[in-house]
Amino acid sequence: MYGIKNSIHKVYKGAAEAVLPVRSQSRFKEEGVLTPDEFVTAGDYLSRTYPNWEWAAGVPSKTLAHLPKDKQYLVIRNVPCKRRVAEVEGYDEAAEQLLETDAEGDGWVSTAEASHRNTTDAEIPDLEDDTNQTSITHHATSAEEDVPDLDDLGIEDEDDEAAVPRNGYLRAEEPEDHVVRLRTYNLHITYDKYYSVPKFWLIGRDESGQPLQTKQVLEDVSEEHARKTVTVETFPHDTSLVAAAIHPCKHAVTMKKLGSMMEQGGKTFTVDQYLVLFLKFIASVVPTIEFDNTMSAGL
Repeated sequence: MYGIKNSIHKVYKGAAEAVLPVRSQSRFKEEGVLTPDEFVTAGDYLSRTYPNWEWAAGVPSKTLAHLPKDKQYLVIRNVPCKRRVAEVEGYDEAAEQLLETDAEGDGWVSTAEASHRNTTDAEIPDLEDDTNQTSITHHATSAEEDVPDLDDLGIEDEDDEAAVPRNGYLRAEEPEDHVVRLRTYNLHITYDKYYSVPKFWLIGRDESGQPLQTKQVLEDVSEEHARKTVTVETFPHDTSLVAAAIHPCKHAVTMKKLGSMMEQGGKTFTVDQYLVLFLKFIASVVPTIEFDNTMSAGL
């Protein structure tokens, strides 16, 4: 049943994208969506402020006409993931608490704080010791000050028919030798024309450099989101790659609420800041993948 639903969803979405016009009206504050030009603007700010993120062109035959040829998607490479979500000390499924719902009936699952709160420095070394992922701080002061606390957000993820089915909480099938088995991820941000929002992709490798299977990737995604929002798809800019993705159906409402929180706090939500806020949200979905540490601690 899952395979049938997933196939139908992909066919429908592909057909719709083929006929839908490219969004041209700016509605990032009102609706949480982006035009392609705004996606590029936000991506330029992200890659300029945090240089570990960079633009990529992808395979020429898969170039999207509504984006510059050399700015088809964003990528950050070799991001460390030293623990599985279920292994982090003090983390369990009960720690994922649905925050209070708002008047619209939306709620949000807070995972990142619970995952990291009880983790000691000895268990997860400081990322500053990793030469491939040096912490970038000197450009980020204004962005940090404007980012609202995600714990104040109230959004509930709905079951997505395209999501990978999962029963129970996955734990890494590794020897109990107390050796930290480092995984690394290449993370991608593409523009989803159908939803008019960024889409987040994960391609991981184990400590031996072998590609991670879907089940292994799910070990690094928070339980709530792994059940509902992770899909496995062909990467749109290189069809030789198959990647796990965070389904974007709730991204717009999430970004709208984050932007509104900034405005209510007396800050100005600009389109430049969009992807920085987006990654704050994504950090709660993949709490042990340490891309957030390539930014400054305040995010």
